[in-house]
Amino acid sequence: MNKPQSAKELEAKHYDACRRDFFHMPAGIYLCGNSLGLCPKQAQENVNEEFTAWRELAVHAHTEAKHPWVSYHELLTDGLSRLVGGFHDEVVAMNGLTINLHLMLVSFYRPKGKRRKILVEHGLFPSDRYAIESHIRWHGMIPEEVLVFFEPRHHERILRDEDMQKTIAEHGDSLALVLLGQPNYLTGQAYDVEALARSTHDVGALLGLDLAHGIGNLPLKLNAWQIDFAVWCSYKYLNAGPGALAGAFVHRNHHGVALPRLEGWWGHHKPSRFDMPDRFVPIGGAETWQLSNPPIFQAASLRASLSVFDSVEQDARVARSRALTDYLEARLHGVGLGVITPKSRGAQLSVRVGDHAEAIANALAKRGVIVDVRPPDLIRMSPVALYNTFAEIDQAAEVMRDVLAR
Repeated sequence: MNKPQSAKELEAKHYDACRRDFFHMPAGIYLCGNSLGLCPKQAQENVNEEFTAWRELAVHAHTEAKHPWVSYHELLTDGLSRLVGGFHDEVVAMNGLTINLHLMLVSFYRPKGKRRKILVEHGLFPSDRYAIESHIRWHGMIPEEVLVFFEPRHHERILRDEDMQKTIAEHGDSLALVLLGQPNYLTGQAYDVEALARSTHDVGALLGLDLAHGIGNLPLKLNAWQIDFAVWCSYKYLNAGPGALAGAFVHRNHHGVALPRLEGWWGHHKPSRFDMPDRFVPIGGAETWQLSNPPIFQAASLRASLSVFDSVEQDARVARSRALTDYLEARLHGVGLGVITPKSRGAQLSVRVGDHAEAIANALAKRGVIVDVRPPDLIRMSPVALYNTFAEIDQAAEVMRDVLAR
């Protein structure tokens, strides 16, 4: 049997994908990138540049700034399209995550006759559920009659692929939409969304994703996988700051199709946008779903983070992430803790610690190890490839061992 590699050996093997020097690192060991990513050093410079443009150019900065504001959001398209595996016209940076989900539901949840059910994962992120249930009520229906779930087996917390496929088939011609968090925010489980999209389309329904915990974390190929739409935030693995500018993906299959849609002036045909015509003419592509001009300071911060991603080969980043997470799992088992997150995952590990989860997380924080709690019994820990190290995992495991012993 091969001897497990040490933290030093693993760091040397995966060092090319580390960009720790590109970030401001807080004191201690930060394993909470699944909740809020760290601050890129370039972010403040980018934002200050736009403050200067505002101060010196005022309204003329829309067209005369170094990066003109009128097209600033387009600077984000390259990086985002690479991260999600989509074409440029399928991706747009705009709004916040739940706003974008509402916009997508207007277009892609179209209950008709028997086909009206929405199928979601057990343990869907609450804001997504609130949004979905509000749309069901908006259409004059009752959520308890329309919203259905992929359920884990008795005494299990992880969904099985075969059970998910069976559930799609069972609902069949009554199914309008499947919506999944990829991965699940609570368990960290990543689903085989390519296979699920095929099964969903086979029964005549659509599939959308909430990539809040996926973008910048999981390898994604949304166009090739035939995902109908996706939404995400940018303050977790995308490191764009609290409340940062979110984004959306709309597959080319739906471009140019007469879909119901909420519309605003920033989705209007660009050459005539400032002519202020009475009739809305869509840009075409995902940008058509824009409503208002984007917040420039938030966009500047996101641009800083995307520049870090652009400096790393994605396969190397994903390989480092997997190695870090596998190493963390092994070290946690070494201190007697069980991980509920399956091997199909990103950076996050959800660890069952019993009824004392909050007390354990507080004790870890006092020792400089930052994690987060999901009541009643889970701690989430996420070693991020861009800035966490294998040596930090060793240190965190030792702190955890000491905290549990006390």
